[in-house]
Parts: sequence; C-alpha cells; structure tokens
Amino acid sequence: MLKSACACASLALLPRSAVAAAPGEAPPPARPIHGDLDAAAREVEGAMIAWRRDIHANPELGNREHRTAALVARHLRDLGYEVREGVGRTGVVAVLKGGGGPGPVVALRADMDALPVREEVDLPFASKARAQWGGQEVGVMHACGHDCHVAILMAAAQVLAARRDRLPGTIKLLFQPAEEGTVGEGVCGARLMVEEGAMRDPKPDMVFGLHVSSALPVGSIGYRPGNAMAGADRFQIKVTGRQTHGAMPWNGVDPIVIGSTIVTTLQTVVSRETDVARSPAVLSVGIFKGGLRNNIIPETAELEGTLRTFGEAQRATAKRRVTEIAQSIATGMNGKTEVTWDDNGYPPLQNDVALTARSAPTLARLFGEQARLVDPAMASEDFPYFAREAPGFFYFVGITPPGTDPAKAAPNHSPRFRVDEAGLMAGLRATLHLVADATGMA
Repeated sequence: MLKSACACASLALLPRSAVAAAPGEAPPPARPIHGDLDAAAREVEGAMIAWRRDIHANPELGNREHRTAALVARHLRDLGYEVREGVGRTGVVAVLKGGGGPGPVVALRADMDALPVREEVDLPFASKARAQWGGQEVGVMHACGHDCHVAILMAAAQVLAARRDRLPGTIKLLFQPAEEGTVGEGVCGARLMVEEGAMRDPKPDMVFGLHVSSALPVGSIGYRPGNAMAGADRFQIKVTGRQTHGAMPWNGVDPIVIGSTIVTTLQTVVSRETDVARSPAVLSVGIFKGGLRNNIIPETAELEGTLRTFGEAQRATAKRRVTEIAQSIATGMNGKTEVTWDDNGYPPLQNDVALTARSAPTLARLFGEQARLVDPAMASEDFPYFAREAPGFFYFVGITPPGTDPAKAAPNHSPRFRVDEAGLMAGLRATLHLVADATGMA
C-alpha cells in the first residue's frame, strides 16, 4: 500500500514565463459598494497581517491544525457566523445569511496546513516549530502561504459580517485542513470535508479559492479559464523476480532490469500516446529501490512516481496504460508486477468557464493590466473536490516584492519562501469584490 494519503502537495507554482495581460471586454465601472469595501479592507489590514504573522509563527501540519482552527472558529462566532468545527477532522465551516434579500450561496475557501520544512527566513515571527512527520522529527513552516490564505479569509469574513444587512444571499466559508497531504491518515482535506457535508446545507452556487504565488509580483493576479492546474496521481510498482548471485544472473530473474525497462517505457505514455499539444501530461518516477549488496540480484524492486494530467478522460487512459505497460513488461521478462494507485489523487483543477468570464472583469477593474492570464500549471491542488460540487474559480495572488525577479524568488515549498505582505491586501480586495459582484451587493 502507498504510505501517503494524498497524491501530491500543492506547489501553487505558475510557469514563470507564462503570464500576460488578460484580454477581454473593458471592466465595468466601480459602484459605491466597491469603494466602501476597499475602505473596510484598509481598516482591517493591520489585523489581517497580525493574524498572518501569528499563524506563521505557530504552523501546524495537516490534520493537526487545532490551534489555527480554534482561532478561526472563535473569530467567526464573535462575528455572528453559524460555525461548525471538526469537519474533515480539523476543518471549520461557517455560514453568514445576508439580510439584503434573496441571492446566491457563495463559498470561499482557505487551506490552513503547513509543511514539514525548516524555515530559513530571518523574520521576527519565523517558525521554530518542530513535529513528527513520517517517523522523524522535522521543522514546520508555512512555506506555501496558507497562513496568508487564512488571514485573508478571516479579514473578508469580518468585512462581510459588518455589511450583513446589505448582503443578498449567503456566504459560506470553508477553512480546510490537510491540503498538503498527510502520512497514513486517510484522504486529503478537501475530499474529506466534501464527504462530511461541507458543500451541503446550504449548497453553494459557486466556490472561490486563491493561492499566493512567488511566481507573480506583488499587486498582480493570475488566473486561467478551463484547465488551470494538473491533476496528480501517485503510483507504486512492485516488481518481483528471483534472487540469485550476481555472477550467475541466468539462474534468476532480475527485477532491477525489469524495473529499468518499465521506467524508460513508461515515458512513451506521454511522448507517444498523449496529444500534448491539446492536453499536456507529465509522468515522473522519483523512487527506484532494490537490492542490498552489489553482488546479489534481489528478489524485488519498487518504483514510485506521479502522473499529472489535465482532463479526466486523459487521466483514466494514462493510468490504464501505466498499469498495462508495467504488467506486460514484467510478464515478458519472466517476472511479476503489482501496480498500486493511490485512490486519493487530486483531480485536474478546471476553472468553470462561465464563472471565470463573470469574474475576470472584476479582477480587471481592480488590477488593470496586473490581472494576468497564466498558462496551465503542472502543480496540483485539492480545490477541485469543492469545484466538483459547484462552479469554481481559482486564482493566484502575487507576493514577490518590487525589485525582485519572480523567476529568481524562492518558490513555494522552499525553506526560503518569503511573502511581501502587501499581497494580502490584493487577495482581500479580490475576495470582497468577487463576492460583491457575484451577489449584486449594494
């Protein structure tokens, strides 16, 4: 069985040369509500940054976000939200029913977990946390910016609650654990929250998510209609041969040679069987283990890798071909193989085209040419589990400071990952304006 419960941790990295100003219609003019929301955002900015720094200094790994979840739940209850805790282990779901008449149910999501990374950034609020992960003690760091996501959504919750009487419809907040995956603790956060009813009672009409990215300069927003991020599926291949002395390989069956043939042949799934011009794919084998001594051909060898795809049909076909190729090669070389797929893989993240078309003018009005179209990213996210239940729109918020080339900035998941906190205001304004325009808030 595979050791990790999730297929992939989200890197939220964009192709670093693949940004361009978004085309389309001229953005609609601002309404009075937009100025009011911007003023409110400025008022809450100090608290938002303080929340972010507190969470950054006290990071928690997936399914262990007890302190963070308690902070969030207490804040939301104080604002008058209906709050459910313990959804998907440590997740928090909160509902605010507007008093401005009928309208849509708008869901907003933020992930809360940190990474098993030792921080190397010299900050007064740098993490010194340690925890057990995979049987060893590791540093813990918000190296992917989820501290920013939580702080942004806490601030948005406060601004919206203060304008409850003017809000048509309903706001649903999803504070999610374990986006980055877990070790031996079941399914990932978004999937488990959905299974435990996070997208019911009330059912959202749309769901928005964001992710900070070092690949974009501060003050910019990146998005893409349709295919935005790849799905990720993790596989393990166990090859069984027959152990023998290295001097007499004819007396055995060499699983190292079989495994090597499998590794090279699997690349044809992408290079010869996938129309990469229409839908890119990547297959990588990252682990190849076998043998204990240089003069013994071992009994078994093990491979582990990931498959990344952009469509469900492509995903199913490629997974089938990986299994077929591994089994046929092993059989043809007198060995045996067992192929195991982690059933908690991440689906491809596909932004709803209609919702993206409705949201893009909002971002253009806010950020002008700094609202950018980006190419699909091969990194992965579990936000698609929410977007399967309602039309979804996921976008990226730049956090690399002026004077720093985003192509040279420390990427997400690096121990040197650094956030320009001015990016939090961009994320907050985007969240508030998207809600206002989606609900018709006045």
